[in-house]
Amino acid sequence: MTTNRPTVAPYGSWRSPITADAIVAESITIGQVAIDGDAVLWTEGRPSEGGRNVIMRMTPDGPVADVNPAPFNARTRVHEYGGGAWIADGGTVWFSNFDDQRIYRQELDGGEPQPITPDAPLRYADANLDRQRNRLICVREDHADPENIINAIAAVPADGDGEQVVLAEGWDFVSSPRLSPDGATLTWLSWNHPNMPWDGTHLWAAPVQDHGTLGEATLVAGGEHVSVFQPDWSPDGVLHYVSDESGWWNLYRHRDDGPQALYPDDAEYARPQWAFASRTYGFAGNGDIVCAVNRRGAWSLNRLNPDNGIMQALNVPAGEMGRGDLVVSGVTAVVVAGDAERPMSLMRINLTDGYWDTLKAASTTHVDAGYISPAQTIEFPSNEGRPAYALYYAPRNPEYVAPEGALPPLLALSHGGPTGAAQGALDMSVQYWTSRGIAVVDVNYGGSVGYGRAYRQLLNGNWGIVDVDDCANAALHLVHQGLADGDRLAIRGGSAGGYTTLAALTFRNVFAAGASYYGVSDLTALAADTHKFESRYLDRLVAPYPEGKDTYERRSPINHTDGLSCPIILLQGLEDRIVPPNQAEMMFDAVRAKGIPCAYLPFEGEQHGFRRAENIKRALEAELYFYSQVFGFDLADPVQPVEIENL
Repeated sequence: MTTNRPTVAPYGSWRSPITADAIVAESITIGQVAIDGDAVLWTEGRPSEGGRNVIMRMTPDGPVADVNPAPFNARTRVHEYGGGAWIADGGTVWFSNFDDQRIYRQELDGGEPQPITPDAPLRYADANLDRQRNRLICVREDHADPENIINAIAAVPADGDGEQVVLAEGWDFVSSPRLSPDGATLTWLSWNHPNMPWDGTHLWAAPVQDHGTLGEATLVAGGEHVSVFQPDWSPDGVLHYVSDESGWWNLYRHRDDGPQALYPDDAEYARPQWAFASRTYGFAGNGDIVCAVNRRGAWSLNRLNPDNGIMQALNVPAGEMGRGDLVVSGVTAVVVAGDAERPMSLMRINLTDGYWDTLKAASTTHVDAGYISPAQTIEFPSNEGRPAYALYYAPRNPEYVAPEGALPPLLALSHGGPTGAAQGALDMSVQYWTSRGIAVVDVNYGGSVGYGRAYRQLLNGNWGIVDVDDCANAALHLVHQGLADGDRLAIRGGSAGGYTTLAALTFRNVFAAGASYYGVSDLTALAADTHKFESRYLDRLVAPYPEGKDTYERRSPINHTDGLSCPIILLQGLEDRIVPPNQAEMMFDAVRAKGIPCAYLPFEGEQHGFRRAENIKRALEAELYFYSQVFGFDLADPVQPVEIENL
């Protein structure tokens, strides 16, 4: 009797069934969800269709169907990050179309989508249907003057017949217009520069008058230093919201005698409002609140009786949540969630018996469990002795073992935002590395969400310091634990995580290589050339501008390439309006001039984040090829080479 023994091969050179082709061909993104009668709707982002966002509809007695036909793309550009691009009611769907940003009305009994808004420099998001007055109440962003973009709450005729009416304006930003069940009161959130919505927002309520305009608005909750999230009305007309006035985002309801904390808790019941229509709670038919809760970076799904304060866990694999995609109706909850064993998926829960099923998975790539490296939560000491957190993934492939005494390369992931968090669901783009023999650590550096307001604010004034320290210390911690090769540490990140990557490579001598996806290299240029939503974000993260220009220059990697001595690859979408291509181009030119090995891959047609299948594949394989050349391991399967200057 013989047994197959694993092949001895260097880390990084292991052959894996998790290929870039499989990842892009069998993966989608699942976004906004809704329940309309007995139908469940959601958004699919399809790399195979150039990243087109398709609204899907499932009924109990019919096949899953596309709502918006090609080439219509249900995606709004309000705040550039979008979200809340459509609503559904009574068999009708209204959606923002990406190409022209007009709202289209789609009847589900057939026919082409019909525009209900003019061909004008206007964008729309986060709509709420006002049935009594046959209109949508939504966020409208007016780009008629690019130097003075105006955000307002506006009413749009639901059939396109009539004039739009601005209901509330006067703030830099607004979101979350929500109409009470009786149609008598409208609530919404507002905030002004330099706040971001997780810094401080104001929750307003105003009566809706007979002719449809609003009466005098009253401040309900929030402030300059209190973040309010997801105002919503219970079916019996009680206003609820999430506030971090205690230091944690907790659930509240507002009654005549004032606010009531429903379940005081050192946990987060919200997430940063980067995108519109983010929801982390909803109301069941019996009055219970189904809520997503984040404790120290790990999510769970629960139900709360708001009258007696009893919280019960739902037995659902929801260790990771989507962008707050949770809706509840009657005895049904629908959520986008996943865990260490499951990719992000659309799940439906029967609240009567707790039974849940998966309606759609973001990835259908199926491999033997032996190739899957589960996330391990780690806590490690960072600067000044404070704790920081991360998810660690060990190399894993049942067909291979490394030579005795060898240690694996380590790839540190610096998430975006930077007000974001490491993702704990099964992600084949992480397993792509671990199944080839490369360890991964996904760092929840200071500034990440899930650990309370104080931890989130560690980055205020310290971007490029705290995040860099924590990424470096996560890597060094694993080296000290004997889990990584200290000479083969790499770091990669996108957007804000790209800045952290570039800063770590420039200002620290820990990492031996790095990959920046549409990352910031020049903070001064970013402060002077970015979109409205983030145009004052750096006031909090770095310093007020231009008063703090010296600080911007000190922390900009482009100004300190003399400190950079390790190879780097830069990947950039050429239509990126959030981090313009010149950020990557300047960095590439400077590094190349120093004689350091470097590569630059620009992608036509891509914006902030790659959405096309061929580009996602190319970027992933290019990064792997780059590390193989820098760290000196052979690839098990050939990939398209990358031109590396100075190698």
